[in-house]
Amino acid sequence: MLEALLTPFAGINEFVDAGGWVVWWILAVALTMWTLIIERAWWFARVYPQARAAAAARWQARPERASWTARRIRTAMIGELSVAMGGTLPLLRALIPICPLLGLLGTVGGMLEVFDVMAIKGQSEPRAMASGVSQAMIATLSGLAVALSGMYFSHHYTAKARRETEELNSVLALEDAR
Repeated sequence: MLEALLTPFAGINEFVDAGGWVVWWILAVALTMWTLIIERAWWFARVYPQARAAAAARWQARPERASWTARRIRTAMIGELSVAMGGTLPLLRALIPICPLLGLLGTVGGMLEVFDVMAIKGQSEPRAMASGVSQAMIATLSGLAVALSGMYFSHHYTAKARRETEELNSVLALEDAR
């Protein structure tokens, strides 16, 4: 029974092993990155609507919304929610360039393996060199794939935060002081 559950992971394990030790680091960065992405999805779906409603209710409960003080309070409320919308996005954006660099490190490791094989067995052993070339390509592919998925969601949530901040500006409307 347990063997049947672990069978799908055997292919992943073979892929990671073929890519070398760097792919394990890329996998660790990918898990961290996807944890941050899921956290942002949860925050925008569950936490933000409540925070936005609370801010709107606090603003509407104010008897006066046109003075200089009211404008500063409004700016502070919007700023507080805007910072919360950004949340873990700076960390996500910091992890994105790490992945291709780790992939490049794996490429270098794979090519060093190829050069070791060439030094020991000579250039007449293409099968022996294939392992190093495969390691180089898998590491590069893994790093780029993880970085691209992170870039997409980083851009998505950055744009969402920008849109929500603009919408929050209109929800917390100022009344004209006349």
